[in-house]
Amino acid sequence: MENLLYIAAIVAAIAFLILCISLAMTLFSVKKTLQTVSETMDGLTIQLEGVTTETTELLKKTNSLAEDIQKKSEKLNSVVDSIKDVGDSMGGLSTSVHRVTNSIATEAERNSEKVAQAIQWGNVAFEIFDKLKERKSVSKGWTVYRPVPGQKSLPQPK
Repeated sequence: MENLLYIAAIVAAIAFLILCISLAMTLFSVKKTLQTVSETMDGLTIQLEGVTTETTELLKKTNSLAEDIQKKSEKLNSVVDSIKDVGDSMGGLSTSVHRVTNSIATEAERNSEKVAQAIQWGNVAFEIFDKLKERKSVSKGWTVYRPVPGQKSLPQPK
């Protein structure tokens, strides 16, 4: 029985040795994996520092561009307001011209009979003037007749 106890102790020692060897192999494998992960993390840290730097620069440029766009937008707003004011003024001018045109048309319609009468009186005045002009050109007052030499003259009234 004593032999059996020695055999059991040897089997237990071999099993313990196998367990220790497999555990050591597993730990070495884990060590290699952790070293690879550590190297990868170092590379990622360096890359992230570069990305962070680039992102910071990009944010600065974006903020600068946003400020520039804001300033230009404010300037453009004043231009748009000015254009709107010009449009409003043109609308007011158009309305005023339309009102004046309507007023003139209304007055012309209202005074059309008076205008027609004035034109008729003007035509009558021109006709009278033309007739007076004709009469003046036809008769320029008294005509003096002079005897032609060699003819007898008419007796003069006493």
